[in-house]
Amino acid sequence: MTKATAGPSLIAELERATHSGSADRCAETMRRVTDLFLSGVERYSEDQVLLFENVFEFLVIRIEERAREELATRLALVDNAPARLIRRLAQDDAIAVAAPVLSQSVRLTGSDLIQIARSKSQAHLLAISGRKHLDEALTDVLLDRGNRDVIYKLASNAGARFSEQGFTTLVVKAEADDPLAETVGLRVDVPSQLFERLLKQATKTVRTRLLAMAPPPTQREIRRVLDTVAKEVGWETTAPRDLALAQERVASMRRAGTLDEAAVAGFARAHKYDDVTAALALMCAAPLRVIDQLMSSPRDDGLLVPCRVAKLSWPTVDAILQHRGSHHALTEHDRERLRNEFTRLSQATAQRLLGFWQAQETRH
Repeated sequence: MTKATAGPSLIAELERATHSGSADRCAETMRRVTDLFLSGVERYSEDQVLLFENVFEFLVIRIEERAREELATRLALVDNAPARLIRRLAQDDAIAVAAPVLSQSVRLTGSDLIQIARSKSQAHLLAISGRKHLDEALTDVLLDRGNRDVIYKLASNAGARFSEQGFTTLVVKAEADDPLAETVGLRVDVPSQLFERLLKQATKTVRTRLLAMAPPPTQREIRRVLDTVAKEVGWETTAPRDLALAQERVASMRRAGTLDEAAVAGFARAHKYDDVTAALALMCAAPLRVIDQLMSSPRDDGLLVPCRVAKLSWPTVDAILQHRGSHHALTEHDRERLRNEFTRLSQATAQRLLGFWQAQETRH
């Protein structure tokens, strides 16, 4: 090391540390060398950095874990930190030492990270999974070796890139893991065929939460996929049904004087889709098929019309909208928009619209 990079006192201290073998003295010398390095790091050439690296490597094997951790933390964000030293710290068995550089240092190459991901502990893999950028080759290794914590952190990392096989692994693992399904479902880079598979296998709770958390463009895509998938998997609104039985039930209730708004709200909250459909048709004097089409439509606003004709209040309408099917989950924004539309919809306008739809159905 030249006088441009180290004064005589530091050189003497290094010599004393060399001969004493004291871990404490080596740690103190390491701090002084690190201070000196960081004070001029932006000006050093590669040759000067190499001189520092030789000193660092001499000292790092003589200091204890706490001192190595301090060194790793101080060098992790230094763009031109000594590369060999950073690799040594990244491979340290003590995760407190390795984590700062594994998660942040740009001096680690893709090959460095893959080698560590293939051989080190789950804690090391977890630290790597939080890096700002991860390429497909690396995430493939992490997904293959990583535990649930590693996989969840990868799925949450917007800077992680996945191969098609990597995305397939995520979707398969999400099948029995609702939090993971939600996390993967909110990514914007999931291939469309795998996104459909994810939604197809997801629980109703996951679908609802995805719609609630996703930005508007993603919400529209989720709705499109859900409407497509619904026809394939036979969710409750597409399952074989006998509306005639529901008609008999609600007609009997009307004769008994018990078919009122509270009954309709109860049907909705109990997910009695057929009974809601039959009750609305009876209360609006509309053909059952017209109400059934509105109930199963991917659009939400059409259903406001028979609800207004039936003179239902917003809480009951809200219950119907929220419980009419797994693929019709509403966000808070959706509910507020529909509430405003329902408030503006007059009885007369609703009657005219429903009459128009009935006429169209008659012609068909």
